[in-house]
Amino acid sequence: ALLIQKEESREVDEYGYFSVPGDLVGEQSVSSLADGSYDPYIYGYLQNNPDGSFQTPLIADMGRVPDNLKEKVDGIREVNNLFNEKKLTIHSSFAQSSKDKSVEQNRIETGQDAAPPSRSKGSLSERYLKSAPSKTEAAGYLGKKQQRVEEITREQAFNIASEKEVSSIDRQRGDSMRSAPSALQAPTETERMQDKRRRDYDVDKLDLLESADMTGSMPQADIEALEQEAVIDQKKPLQVEVAPFQSIIIDDEKVYIFRRISMDGQLYRQGFIILVEPLMRHLAAHYFTDQPLSDFSALAMAVEGLEDEDGGFKFGASVETIRFSASRQFLEPFDFLSVSLTADKIPVSGARGSLNLAIFFLSLLILSGLFVIYRSVNSIVAMSEKRSEFVSSITHELKTPLTNIRMYIEMLEQGVASSPEKEQDYLAVLTRESGRLSILINNVLELAKLEKKTRQFNMQKNSISSVFSEIASTMEQNLKQEGFSLDIEAISGEDFVFDREVLIQILMNLIENSMKFGRDSEVKRITLWTEIRNGFVDITVSDTGPGIPRKELSKVFDDFYRVDNSLSKATGGTGLGLALVKKFVTAMGGRVLAANNEERGCAITISLPLT
Repeated sequence: ALLIQKEESREVDEYGYFSVPGDLVGEQSVSSLADGSYDPYIYGYLQNNPDGSFQTPLIADMGRVPDNLKEKVDGIREVNNLFNEKKLTIHSSFAQSSKDKSVEQNRIETGQDAAPPSRSKGSLSERYLKSAPSKTEAAGYLGKKQQRVEEITREQAFNIASEKEVSSIDRQRGDSMRSAPSALQAPTETERMQDKRRRDYDVDKLDLLESADMTGSMPQADIEALEQEAVIDQKKPLQVEVAPFQSIIIDDEKVYIFRRISMDGQLYRQGFIILVEPLMRHLAAHYFTDQPLSDFSALAMAVEGLEDEDGGFKFGASVETIRFSASRQFLEPFDFLSVSLTADKIPVSGARGSLNLAIFFLSLLILSGLFVIYRSVNSIVAMSEKRSEFVSSITHELKTPLTNIRMYIEMLEQGVASSPEKEQDYLAVLTRESGRLSILINNVLELAKLEKKTRQFNMQKNSISSVFSEIASTMEQNLKQEGFSLDIEAISGEDFVFDREVLIQILMNLIENSMKFGRDSEVKRITLWTEIRNGFVDITVSDTGPGIPRKELSKVFDDFYRVDNSLSKATGGTGLGLALVKKFVTAMGGRVLAANNEERGCAITISLPLT
């Protein structure tokens, strides 16, 4: 693709010895292709003229070929002759009448190089160029690319014309004003001026001027006026139609890749001669042999339409049994080349281990993500169920004391109590149920404050022994009624900072839990003790109740959580007690742990920082 792009960018007159560099009107220089420095797979450059003759940028005078270029020029001439035999069979995107084709065929067969007699008049550029071709003439396609129209100068048009065409005009005028210099000798200034004058003047008016110069029959003022009329505007561009590159096989070794230049119905073919084998070796060396693919596969390249006993040129590994194969044909204009890749096995890639590892970790990541999503959804569902159960439980817990309170009030109003002792019993029930109701409402409010982080704590240095004494005094009556004993075994350590009211509430909550779940125990004993360990004060509440199932130990402090067994259902509750304990302890910078005792019951340990 890069090679074709490079060739398509060439000026149309670079295929001759002389060219006009860029837009420098009136300036001539040697073509960039004249030095013969080509890629190894390019044999040479060639322009095939409408009359079958040819030009090459290597020499300026086809009649004087230097000895060192004779072999190369003879090879190009042979390619041109073979091309002349085949070119009429090639599809052209330009309109060409049958008459034009017959004229071209006649020139090839007879060797005549002169232009058709019907176009003997007019300047050289007028005979081969049109200033503005119609859209119909410019339209058409060749291969997959659209032809284009380019603007060129008259100097470039002069360079495109064949040497024989220019010499023919010189002979008609009876002079030798354009004698092409040899490849070893640059044109003189006089020769340059003669060429420029011939390009810039209309032929008929130039003959009239030269006749006037020889005879002196025209006044000088008329000569100057005629010169002004005879000068052709060099800045006015001319247009040519340029077709995309295409190829034709010359023989087993060479292929001619060329483009058509259409000038006033005449076709010039400009292009370069490819050496097939060097091209294939170049492609293999640059795009195959230095690749890991060449270690286990074979690459075969061949020219389409040519029989080759060996199957073309082969590169890479030797493949005995073909298990994998792929083939394709190159795009135009290299569609004469086909390539196939074969292998008997495809080795494991060195990167496959890394790829498998990446796939493994990616799969692991996906599975982990799915597991996290599952856990999250499951947690949300469980929390939703717990909240639903909490609403049901708290409704029941509120309804029970309210029902009892209402019932005993109505009994007192109706005088059901037959004695003052009975009235005192009824009042005691009312006091107990209202206290129960108060504790329940207080727990709900405390939980709401802790979740919103609006609960205020009064952190001061206090004595733990005074806390234990107050709890023993407050809970004495309840413990006695339920048949429990409260033992305070050891109080160790000095005063430390904590919220006294909150700690009393925590311990009373734990003691009431022990009483609630241990009503049916044979031994009804609750024990309190403290211990200093690792900078913390451990406060433990131990009982002799049924304990907590081992799998439930880590969950009892979760919001709204209640152990799912018959005892929990029988005792009731909202699942807020231990959740509040954990939140209170955490807010004071501590931690809480539940564990079963060795014999029976469980122990709740609260650890608060000593400093």
